[in-house]
Amino acid sequence: MEIADFSAATDTIIISDLHLADAEPPHPRNPLWKRFKRKKYFIDRSFKDFLEEIQKKTQNKLELILNGDIFDFDSVTEIPPKKRPFRVNWLEKKCGLSSEEKKSRYKISVILRDHDVWIDALRGFILNGNRVVFVIGNHDMELHWPGVQEDILHTLDVPQEFRQNVRFCEWFYISNKDTLIEHGNQYDAYCVCSNPVHPLVREGFGVFVRLPFGNLAARYMVNNMGLINPHVESNYIMGLGQWMVFFFKYFIRVQPQIAWTWFWTSGVTLFLSIGEGFLPAIKDPLTTEARVEYIAAKANAAPYMVRALRELHEHPAVFSPIKILQELWLDRALLLVTLLFSSFWIFSVLNLITPLSIYWFIGIFLVFFPFLIYYAASVKSDVYAFQDKAIENIPIAAQITKVPRVIHGHTHRPIHSDVQGIEVANTGTWSPAFKDPKCMEKYSIECFAWIRPKADGSSREVKLMVWKNHGFHEISKAATVEAHK
Repeated sequence: MEIADFSAATDTIIISDLHLADAEPPHPRNPLWKRFKRKKYFIDRSFKDFLEEIQKKTQNKLELILNGDIFDFDSVTEIPPKKRPFRVNWLEKKCGLSSEEKKSRYKISVILRDHDVWIDALRGFILNGNRVVFVIGNHDMELHWPGVQEDILHTLDVPQEFRQNVRFCEWFYISNKDTLIEHGNQYDAYCVCSNPVHPLVREGFGVFVRLPFGNLAARYMVNNMGLINPHVESNYIMGLGQWMVFFFKYFIRVQPQIAWTWFWTSGVTLFLSIGEGFLPAIKDPLTTEARVEYIAAKANAAPYMVRALRELHEHPAVFSPIKILQELWLDRALLLVTLLFSSFWIFSVLNLITPLSIYWFIGIFLVFFPFLIYYAASVKSDVYAFQDKAIENIPIAAQITKVPRVIHGHTHRPIHSDVQGIEVANTGTWSPAFKDPKCMEKYSIECFAWIRPKADGSSREVKLMVWKNHGFHEISKAATVEAHK
């Protein structure tokens, strides 16, 4: 396949984590249920105004990098009507379709249908002679399907000659030989694509895109907990006390059976994460090198860079089931069951010796209960630790690709800093991220990175900026460092 020339760029715009998904219909009896997915919170109009305004700020043609999680396949819960082109099992009806190609194409059709304004904005941008690069993230991993990519191009409805200005890259892209752009999920054990060179697996009679633990948790757990906003980690990474407060403030009125929902969906997530994680990738040794060369050509890289960057990737968490148990809280559930059983066994033995009141069983359990509380308090989520590992790998990734600058997304936390002499930026998120189910406390800002020539024309420089009130405002390095202390 012929690869268009993307090797040089003057102005490059990078944004990430839009998380475009299907629109959630109103629920009159439960107005807070997935409120963040309502159409009123879509960023489409803002995105359209942003593209129009930024084209006015430069006479150069723009390179727009959509750096991962642009589409959120895992949040799509709509299924086809009764006359379906494929089989849908009971789990898919409750949680969303799996990652087979036909089902992924249905999901992208739903997303594109509900985001026509966004599509119109991107179409106009391309027709003006600008180019667009999609870098695949963890929540849009189903972009690996050629059919999904073709559906996006078809919906954009641009003439054939303009299609060459749109590119899909597996997990990284090098802009103008001076900037490595990665979504960043490859350094997160919970969200890593275990083999982006060969992302497909076979199970039974079906072929799927292998999804990491984080995706499956979003699909099976979060999709069934409609008061949890998945775009803000503090919404679901909480201690026991915080969960209790959240339960009595919101869940007790809306979803009092949340404990059962958590239990069965976490069990499904655990089972599928480990089951799919151990499946062998579909690959042909005779075509592997050609595949590496193709990925490299699209990313403006050399084949050795593809192989070297691949070696930097984190080991998937599914190979450490204890970590999965802890993140799902199933370890604490198992300990609770063990304590209850042990208390009942001791009570039963004592009751054989002398008749005892049921209060003795409660008393024995209360003796053990502090051990459960102590253990629960000692277990900390590794999500932030895994995300921070991306920073540790940046100097090596920059050395491999011979660039002075690396830009990520994924964490939803804007950053502009320096790590061992390498300039580092993270573009945060444009997603409908709110800290509360009422969507009153907004978490996200519409942040982007702009790489453009310096005033003296010697080289390019990057600025981390915010699109707000139809204007651009730079975020200083000091401000991003202070925000994340």
